[in-house]
Amino acid sequence: MDKLTDQLAEISPFDTLPVNVLQMVASQAKPLKHAAGEVVYGPGQTLEYYYLIISGEVEILDPNKVQVSLVQGRHGFGSRNLLRNVQTTGYTRAVVDVELLLIPAEVFLLLVREHRDFGKFYAASRPAAIPAGNDLATVRVSDIMTRNPLKVGPNVTIQDAAAMMRDARVSSLGVVADGTLTGLVTARILTMNALARGLSPDTKVGEVCGSGPLGLPSSSLGTDVLQVMLDNRVAHVPIVDNGRFVGIVSQTDVTRFQAVTSAAFLNDMADAKRVSDLAQVTARIPQLLAQSVASGKSHTVVTRLITDIADGVTKRLVRMAEEELGPPPVPYLWLACGSQGRREQTGVSDQDNCLMLDDAVTPEDMGYFEKLADFVCDGLNECGYVYCPGDMMASNPRWRQPVRVWREYFAGWVQKPDPMAQMLASVMFDLRPIAGTVSLFENLQRETLEMASRNSIFVAHMVSNSLKHAPPLGLLRGFATIRSGEHKNRLDMKHNGVVPIVDLGRVYALQGRLTPANTMMRLKAAEKAGVISASGAGDLVDAYDLIAETRLLHQARQIREGEAPDNFVSPNLLSAFERNHLRDAFLVVRTMQSALAHGRATAG
Repeated sequence: MDKLTDQLAEISPFDTLPVNVLQMVASQAKPLKHAAGEVVYGPGQTLEYYYLIISGEVEILDPNKVQVSLVQGRHGFGSRNLLRNVQTTGYTRAVVDVELLLIPAEVFLLLVREHRDFGKFYAASRPAAIPAGNDLATVRVSDIMTRNPLKVGPNVTIQDAAAMMRDARVSSLGVVADGTLTGLVTARILTMNALARGLSPDTKVGEVCGSGPLGLPSSSLGTDVLQVMLDNRVAHVPIVDNGRFVGIVSQTDVTRFQAVTSAAFLNDMADAKRVSDLAQVTARIPQLLAQSVASGKSHTVVTRLITDIADGVTKRLVRMAEEELGPPPVPYLWLACGSQGRREQTGVSDQDNCLMLDDAVTPEDMGYFEKLADFVCDGLNECGYVYCPGDMMASNPRWRQPVRVWREYFAGWVQKPDPMAQMLASVMFDLRPIAGTVSLFENLQRETLEMASRNSIFVAHMVSNSLKHAPPLGLLRGFATIRSGEHKNRLDMKHNGVVPIVDLGRVYALQGRLTPANTMMRLKAAEKAGVISASGAGDLVDAYDLIAETRLLHQARQIREGEAPDNFVSPNLLSAFERNHLRDAFLVVRTMQSALAHGRATAG
């Protein structure tokens, strides 16, 4: 018993449990051994235990006996089934002789419920819901403060300090002596305490700023900052953690935070008279993303907010184009594809769009739509939605055609599904109307879904295409990070994280002739239509939530630290339990890809 207790104390997350709890677990646990090649459990079982590997190695197989994971000593398996109260769907088999410790389900679930750190390790790592909206009562100071604040020593002259503030375009700087913040210099202080008193430009800032400025830790709430400002009639509050000057919050920061809402964006876009006005609006998108993530909004809400802004910018540009060019000669429809089409834009987005024209359009009319497309695409680029690297834009004549030509495009891709056709079809299945006559697209969408779903060869090619992006899983419970280049040793959370799930959702929509373009809506519609099982849909939705939110949290952190957001996450920045859950999410995706591939092979 003592030996078993000691063993548990060395295995995460059991090492977070008190000794008396470990002794209770040891007394209830059941040892078991399996020889190499033996099946520990198969599909359809209701698990009665959580399996902890003391020594040896176990492989996890999908229902088709395709390996999806290797689990080695000091790790466990079976937690997902116990926590979700579902039967097993695959096989677990000993790779070598394995020694297991079986912990009864009721004991394991008790530990999850009663011990926070233990439960946090196994429970989904999505943040608890926080009241949405730009509410100072719920946002942390760390999410609105200016980081890496300007600071000087007390012997710097007020003239030099003023010049530094001017050059850095800031309204304050901290005065630090021996690593400790002793005061603040602000534009108001320079005016009232120096200029109005006629002090020499050579006066030291330490003589002007005073001592012991009011400060708050970064864990404070926005309302704490506001209260300090109101009580002390100051416009700047320094943020100090463990004696270290880490940030500054100004009255402007507070005002800007409260003003950054999607409604404010849409109102500002409606009032925009020039493309440059729209560009000023979209320049605030990173701040909206960071604040939305900080306030606890889910990834589906955040990406919808950001996409709504892209839609608004596009609609305003279309109206501007019509105001400049006059009314269109025939009805038309501007559509978005890619992440905008799916309403899944983040802080990193290029533009993907096209134009569908009424079949009554004449060659003479085409000049009008060329000018309209150029105006809108150029405007989107100026607003930060850079030109598509693959030229998938309405400014390209190929993607600016009458509906009859679009019908021919889709028919050709379905009938001759070569790799290029697969790529184009994948993009075009995410189409969503933005501005114009929606009826131009509705019949075409239904026709294309029906035609494509009936063509088994096309479906098989779409399945194959959806498997090209693999989750970044390595050996020995590690990650397969990027091996070289600018993003070496990082995870591509777009192409190896989100995209594999997006591709799966697209195939499910095709198989079920489902019209939603949004990935989450596709997954839920696929479950309702019986395209995938309830357990498979649930697992994939959970995996999508975790992967997409990890990506957004990464981008929000970059924005707060003054960096341009990207999709490349360093596993070293994640906690141990975050890495474990992320790997579990990738395993779910791999399992669903394997099931889809097997279904294709069986059908063939």
